[in-house]
Amino acid sequence: MTLVHRALFTWFILLVFLILLCLRLEPKNHWNWFIVFIPLWLFDAILIIYIIIKIITKWRNLTRLKELLVSYQLYIAGVLLKIASQVMICLKLEYTHLNISIFEMMIPIWVLLPSTIIYVFVNLIQKSDISLQITS
Repeated sequence: MTLVHRALFTWFILLVFLILLCLRLEPKNHWNWFIVFIPLWLFDAILIIYIIIKIITKWRNLTRLKELLVSYQLYIAGVLLKIASQVMICLKLEYTHLNISIFEMMIPIWVLLPSTIIYVFVNLIQKSDISLQITS
């Protein structure tokens, strides 16, 4: 799948989620919040399958498998943290009697966002160092 198709699919999933969210926020509808988040969980399942397929296609021998799993471990952890944050949001909205505090609900997001920022900056610095070495 090309980059354009992936971007269009992502926007389509987001559009379906926003439509379900708007329908849920109407006073007439009393859907379960877990139903509203189904498009996002479908997207996360597709992401995990995509990561597994990338691991399988890049894996050629057993000596490189450990290195490959470590590099894709961050992607899988990111998707699982995103799923955990969605579950926590649904639990907070659907079951108010559980008394989940906002701080407990935000823990997966607080772990995910700084780690993502660090990962992006490290990759940007590595790529800029490589491009500077090539041009020198």
